[in-house]
Amino acid sequence: MARLVMKFGGTSVATVERIKNVARHVKREVDAGHDVAVVVSAMSGKTNELVGWVKDAGANPAANHEFINIHDQSEYDVVVASGEQVTSGLLAVTLNAMGIPARSWQGWQIPIMTSDAHGSARIQDVNGAKLIEGFETRREVAVVSGFQGVHEPTGRISTLGRGGSDTSAVAIAAAIKAERCDIYTDVDGVYTTDPRIVPRARRLDKVSFEEMLEMASLGSKVLQVRSVEIAMTQRVPTYVRSSFDDPAAPNPGTLICDEEDIMEKEVVTGIAYSKDEAQITLRRVADKPGVASAIFGPLADANINVDMIIQVVSDDETTTDITFTVPTADFERAKTILSGLVDKIGYAKMTGSTDVVKVSAIGVGMRSHAGVAAKAFRALAEKGINIRAITTSEIKFSVLIDSAYTELAVRTLHSLYGLDKAA
Repeated sequence: MARLVMKFGGTSVATVERIKNVARHVKREVDAGHDVAVVVSAMSGKTNELVGWVKDAGANPAANHEFINIHDQSEYDVVVASGEQVTSGLLAVTLNAMGIPARSWQGWQIPIMTSDAHGSARIQDVNGAKLIEGFETRREVAVVSGFQGVHEPTGRISTLGRGGSDTSAVAIAAAIKAERCDIYTDVDGVYTTDPRIVPRARRLDKVSFEEMLEMASLGSKVLQVRSVEIAMTQRVPTYVRSSFDDPAAPNPGTLICDEEDIMEKEVVTGIAYSKDEAQITLRRVADKPGVASAIFGPLADANINVDMIIQVVSDDETTTDITFTVPTADFERAKTILSGLVDKIGYAKMTGSTDVVKVSAIGVGMRSHAGVAAKAFRALAEKGINIRAITTSEIKFSVLIDSAYTELAVRTLHSLYGLDKAA
């Protein structure tokens, strides 16, 4: 009998009525003969509410930070993990009322073992033995609270960061050797781009793990990056589907799978964009060995992720301008760190902007086609869109542009590579 993991996000379980709809989806798979583990998020909006409570309780204006001491980080996890606990209990109650044996599981009960980085812990191991025992001895649906685990040495509850329920689901699927993992959300699959910007965007039948990993890291909000990483390394076939489809006859969604399982590979599979970008430029930096380390080392130590980097050497070849991007949330912190290093780095001026966006094209077909990015640069230039920075890899390229041109750039590239669906 095949095992299956089904994950439902916050909008899918936002009310008791929606939880009953989720139960109908679960019943369909149980009736089909599957052993089912269900992973649930907190009801929509509840995690934000819980986070707000923790901030209010731990605020210390005199110290100018939200948490009084480091121990409050672990208590933060205790509070915010409770949202998923409520949802898992309600779904188990609903399934039992429908005559389907079910019980709820918290992350620490399974256990899902994690690092001790509270608020953004990483899964280190999942023991699926108890869930499998429930399948085999009690024909029981396991309803698992997503987003959470336990740091075994301390016995403390840990949470996995935003979107962590996706990661929980794929990790559990790997642990119980599930046939597949179905991620149910409020969209019916992965699209060639955001349909709100491009109404002619198409739902993709299949996407490779590598393409989905790039899409998730470059702005697509369908799946958390770490969930795709686990799916790829553990080779877990993963579907993105809609919980709002008819439970009796849902659409197939999009399969995320090995590249070898995709017969026809498009040159470009999708266009992603991210508004969570800020640009920093250091002017007239001394062009000498060690200067890059002096800039980017302290940012790395502060856990600030640097993405695009451009270096332009001056005419006299003694100084250089260095431009790079950081997440918008880290923009002010990065500037503060660099301001304190002006003497060590030796730059003349620092400028920055948050009014930028990163637009990316992704596709495994780029490996075997030349000139894909150049074609885009010409098309954007013809639309009057200035490119501030460029990065490329084997299966993607990204451009940094003024945010005012986001929709025009996305639509231009989407049409350029033939991704618009037929009328």
